[in-house]
Amino acid sequence: QLQLVESGGGLVQPGGSLRLSCVASGRSLRYYSIGWFRQASGKAREGLACFNSHDGSVYYEESAKGRFTITRDNAKATIYLQMDNLKPDDTAVYYCSADPARLCPFVTQFTDWGQGTQVTVSS
Repeated sequence: QLQLVESGGGLVQPGGSLRLSCVASGRSLRYYSIGWFRQASGKAREGLACFNSHDGSVYYEESAKGRFTITRDNAKATIYLQMDNLKPDDTAVYYCSADPARLCPFVTQFTDWGQGTQVTVSS
């Protein structure tokens, strides 16, 4: 069973930055697509960024391009989401998710999730 634990959320002012972390354990990530999605209160899940399992390529949803950057440290089995120039509309619970079969455009449908980390952007 793959376990994912997110951290790094918090309260930040508009224009600020945060870096989220997701540590994976229990299974090797080698055969998993892994990435991030978010869910604001009362809204649908929104995919952000992801690594594809088959070639390691990076995928970004349009909403994440330019301000969000996904990276990984394979030695630490950790992925990160650097978020810059944050806006109030970025307020949401951010989830790390992974799947051994699906590819990145379907990050919101991945089978394994963490518990999420709250990001609040407010002055």
